[in-house]
Amino acid sequence: MAAAGFTSGRVFRPVNKGDNLARESMTAQSIFETVKKYAAEIGMKNIAPHDLRRTFAKLAHKGRAALEQIQLSLGHASIQTTERYLGVRQDLTDAPCDHLGLRLSSAGSGSAAYLW
Repeated sequence: MAAAGFTSGRVFRPVNKGDNLARESMTAQSIFETVKKYAAEIGMKNIAPHDLRRTFAKLAHKGRAALEQIQLSLGHASIQTTERYLGVRQDLTDAPCDHLGLRLSSAGSGSAAYLW
C-alpha cells in the first residue's frame, strides 16, 4: 500500500482501469465476486467471503491465539460472540494470575487478605 501512496485505511481497495488503487473501499458485492472468481479458478465452487473469515478464526484458535485477540480481529463486541463463533468456551480454571506466584495470606483474624 505504501508504494501506492496509502499509509492507512482499508487494505482491500478497488483497482481502477489504469491499474491504480482507488481511494474508496471495495463493496461487499465486489469482495463476494472476487472470492467467487478465484475460488472457481481453483475448483472450489461453494465458497464465500465469510468462509474465509471463519477459516481464519479457526486456524488462529488452533494455533493457540488468545481468544481476546481473535475477538479483536473479528470485530466482535463480546467475547461470548467469539466463543459461539468458534464453538469453544474460555478456560476459566487456568487464569493468567494463577501463574504469577502470588498467594493470599491473612494478616490476622478479621483483617483483609493481602497479596505477598
